Amino acid sequence: MDSENVQRFVLGDVEVTRVIEWRGPFVPAGDLVPGAAPALWEDNRDRLAPDHWDLAADRAVIALQTWVLRSGGRTVLVDTNVGNGRERPGNPAFHQQQGDFLGGLAAAGVRPEDVDVVVNTHIHGDHVGWNTTGVAGEWVPTFPNARYLLPAADDHHYGPDNGYGRGARVDDRLIYEDSIAPVHRAGQAELWDGTHRIDAYLTLESAPGHTPGSSVLRLESGGDRAVFVGDLMHSPVQVLAPTCNSCFCLDPAGAAASRLRVLERAADLGELVVPAHFGGSGAVEVRRAGGAFTFGAWPA
Repeated sequence: MDSENVQRFVLGDVEVTRVIEWRGPFVPAGDLVPGAAPALWEDNRDRLAPDHWDLAADRAVIALQTWVLRSGGRTVLVDTNVGNGRERPGNPAFHQQQGDFLGGLAAAGVRPEDVDVVVNTHIHGDHVGWNTTGVAGEWVPTFPNARYLLPAADDHHYGPDNGYGRGARVDDRLIYEDSIAPVHRAGQAELWDGTHRIDAYLTLESAPGHTPGSSVLRLESGGDRAVFVGDLMHSPVQVLAPTCNSCFCLDPAGAAASRLRVLERAADLGELVVPAHFGGSGAVEVRRAGGAFTFGAWPA
């Protein structure tokens, strides 16, 4: 039975299940998308609050969530959240977290051994954490039968060959060592670049900028389309102001270019946009409005 943290919908022949690990106010709205003027938030408060903006605290509302796709007889996970027991000294919100993500998957009818494919849209700590689980003092793949699809550019950037993100943040080394390297050692990692077709309905596509290997996952089945955009957007204000990046984007110009390209296609083809961290329904319809974009309906 579905719960508040497990929601389902169907796109063509693909069943989509949203499993929420955490949802609530995060950082100040102006800090999350620093280029977005306060007036942009205020002018759209009726559409942003309360699902995406906590007015009283002036904080952006986000979710940590995984999208489970049952496609072509296989189970595909899109991103794996923060994970438990991680050393994240640079991010207190993710440090030594203890949650019941696997219980959420179980509520969605997914056992770890059922997962066939894990997609990491990029290698940030809140997208790869449950790649692995601590067992007898070692990190081992949580999903023993899965292929883990990793963007090659991110694997290089955050891996040892490039000094774990060039040593900019201590957490990057820890993330790679506890959530990525064990998947490589287990022989379950598959690196890709450019585009990568998973099956007849699902295709990965590079969308660099947020990170060097940031990617999106396109779904097309029957007459239905969706694009799972990872961290190309953290807030719906980035639909209204697509050149405004989150504070986490490594290459601002590249991130803005990728976001514009994805939004243009979504508006023109009627793709449902499914970001990694939106609160509320978790997805948004995008429409053209003159030379800009606006929201369509929030899907139920």
